[in-house]
Amino acid sequence: MKKFHELSEREVLALAIALEEEDERVYADFAEGLRQDYPASAAMFEGMREEESGHRRRLIEMYRQKFGEHIPLIRRQDVRGFVERPALWLIRPLRIEAVRKEASTMEVETRRFYEKAAARTQDASIRQLLDDLINEEREHEERALELDKEKLPANVRPMKSERSAGCRIADCAAGACRTDGWFGFHAGAGLRGRVRNTQFQ
Repeated sequence: MKKFHELSEREVLALAIALEEEDERVYADFAEGLRQDYPASAAMFEGMREEESGHRRRLIEMYRQKFGEHIPLIRRQDVRGFVERPALWLIRPLRIEAVRKEASTMEVETRRFYEKAAARTQDASIRQLLDDLINEEREHEERALELDKEKLPANVRPMKSERSAGCRIADCAAGACRTDGWFGFHAGAGLRGRVRNTQFQ
């Protein structure tokens, strides 16, 4: 695997495109898996899928402007520091609590990736795009928490431990917690166990 600091700006953009495409497909699978039993939650994830699709299109447009038509294949598993994702989208029936927790993890990780990428790019237009995506991912995190309260059925509420984890995720978005791993968040035992050994180098 490559270390993050070894990536060129071309490779960083290619990786960002791959990340957004993967997140888009995961959210599509979450929406499909929840549609029958939790239609409101499915609608939430469909909206998140559309937003990730928009991010991917903007990244591809920037890549074409800077580097041409060929986008090299570079994936999260090719770069050190990413969380290993359990394939929840393959499980049926989907567990709504596990899906919500995974979505929160995904959003925090993606935002942290953009923050690290923006900090090292030397190109002003790429930096601006990444900064815009940072803000949008942060809003996405906050909106997901609000939609959780707003749209989930009354009989499917987060357990106390899950509500606490959500609060810690929100705190991290505001920079109010210490960092674990390269994307830097500390969000309860369940998430902490998955990020303990990640390092963004």
